[in-house]
Amino acid sequence: MQRSFSRRRFLALAGTGLASAALAPAARPGSAIARVAAPRRRACKKAVKLGMVQGSMALQEKFALLKRLGFDGVELESPNDFARDEVLRARDATGLPIHGVVDSVHWKQPLSDPEPTVREAGLEGLRTALRDAQAYGASTVLLVPAVVTKQVSYAAAWDRSRAMIAEALPLAGEVGVKVALENVWNNFLLSPLETARYIDEFDDPNIGAYFDVGNCVRFAWPEHWVEALGQRILKVDVKEYSRKKQLEEGLWKGFSVELLEGDCDWPAVMRAFDAIGFEGWFTAEIPGGDAERLRAIAERMDRIFAS
Repeated sequence: MQRSFSRRRFLALAGTGLASAALAPAARPGSAIARVAAPRRRACKKAVKLGMVQGSMALQEKFALLKRLGFDGVELESPNDFARDEVLRARDATGLPIHGVVDSVHWKQPLSDPEPTVREAGLEGLRTALRDAQAYGASTVLLVPAVVTKQVSYAAAWDRSRAMIAEALPLAGEVGVKVALENVWNNFLLSPLETARYIDEFDDPNIGAYFDVGNCVRFAWPEHWVEALGQRILKVDVKEYSRKKQLEEGLWKGFSVELLEGDCDWPAVMRAFDAIGFEGWFTAEIPGGDAERLRAIAERMDRIFAS
């Protein structure tokens, strides 16, 4: 189905939403509206990035540890240094799914680079990640689509990255793995409406958003992004950010705060996910550690899901 973005369509939808809200009756105790709005148990799936499991354990031992701690899955980078058989043995022996793959070359070989050979290397990295994801049984490849710099203009990043991603989408459809674009500090796709437009203009079911909650707190409110991106969201990265630390200690220090102790309004964020019907994979992307540290992360994620 053709999906297009226009200012007129957005304003029309926004106006309809506002009118509906104004006319909606107040919820009475025991009414259908009250029952829908009531808190409920969420079927969220909890995961971590493999790199968060620290120590000298073998890959299968790391998988087993995550399984014991109550995680539902794990996410690996690709291309990586693991033999594919080793990864599959760890998955099958422990029963811990590999739900996703993170493209490991999108920063050093961005699809927006001025040099065609660099872009081609980035495209080949994405294709490798898609094939690895298929082999692992993963459903997505996380991708940073472009990087804007003094030398790479916004318009150039838009055009180059779209052209390269379009070349990978036929393979994504063939292997049954979706390309999920993450919002990061890459000076690109700086608003949720722009991100929605970028995704929609591909007009392809094999691309969507990998929404990182903490990454947008510096300049926005995550629940607004969830509302705007809606069902384009395929998966979620979980991290925290403190505006107070940012102001007092520096920009990157804003991430130096535990889950639930920063400025993410998790109850509002989770209500926004409820509103779009999202109950999929939530993957922590924060400093990891040993079993005790990972157990604490799991407990905090459970508290977020229940908020």
